[in-house]
Amino acid sequence: MKGFAQRNPLAVTLYFLAVSGIAMFTLHPVITLLSLCGALLLFLVRNGTKEGKSHLYFLALFLLLSLLNPLISHRGETVLFVLNHNPVTLEALLYGICAGANLLSVLYWLRSFSQIMTSDKLLYVFGKFSPKLSLVLSMSIRYVSLFRQQAAKIAGAQKALGLYRENTLIDRFLGGLRIFSVLLTWALENGIITADSMAARGYGCGKRTSYAIFRFSREDALLLSVTLLLLLLTCVGMITGALDFSFYPAVSAAPCSGISVGSLVSYGILAFLPVIFEAKEAILWKYSLSKI
Repeated sequence: MKGFAQRNPLAVTLYFLAVSGIAMFTLHPVITLLSLCGALLLFLVRNGTKEGKSHLYFLALFLLLSLLNPLISHRGETVLFVLNHNPVTLEALLYGICAGANLLSVLYWLRSFSQIMTSDKLLYVFGKFSPKLSLVLSMSIRYVSLFRQQAAKIAGAQKALGLYRENTLIDRFLGGLRIFSVLLTWALENGIITADSMAARGYGCGKRTSYAIFRFSREDALLLSVTLLLLLLTCVGMITGALDFSFYPAVSAAPCSGISVGSLVSYGILAFLPVIFEAKEAILWKYSLSKI
């Protein structure tokens, strides 16, 4: 049995493009809320409580964007209070909250995408269309983890040498600069070694061939079909203006209609589709264990 992460990379890639693309191109509060809940739930299902720091960083970013917008933008007709002769409006605050939540949802989708789509999966998806692009993407994702590991090794070596003598802000700042300098040198040297190794293996001398272990099954076709159908229904609401929403000068939305409700329900199903797949596989697994 396979969960959402084990589905065909092509279907998974198209899903993430659809769900995050809709979230990026609309600021409808319901769409934003559904996107954030779906992305956060998928991230929690996959990681549990292991990524506590990531949640704190994302929360800090959300609060910063939410509070920064009403201090910069003074549009809107509902004035909450005046700060330094500048009005702080309710509309600007709501826009900042919605924009911050929208960015947060996209970041969570991208984090899950980077965890699920490994380098071999990216090569499988983009290898036929653009081998160079797939190679760059796979190497970029690989270097993120390599940089983290190498930075930890450099920091450990710095501590062993006694360069962190005092736990002060200046000492940590200087230590961070040393780590960055060593890491940059290592990255440049490793890039040259990688290029030489690829040239020695004949990269770029002729037509490339690739081997993929992924097969397109019926469930992959079902995931792809459902994703495209839900994407189409959501886009109908966006194109017809049923999902139009405005914050300035006053909060206003398009009248509620069958198209708007259908589009919101479609995107809601789309946002929670990975969790539905994971729940189905978990139920089937427990049912299979009960039969043993």
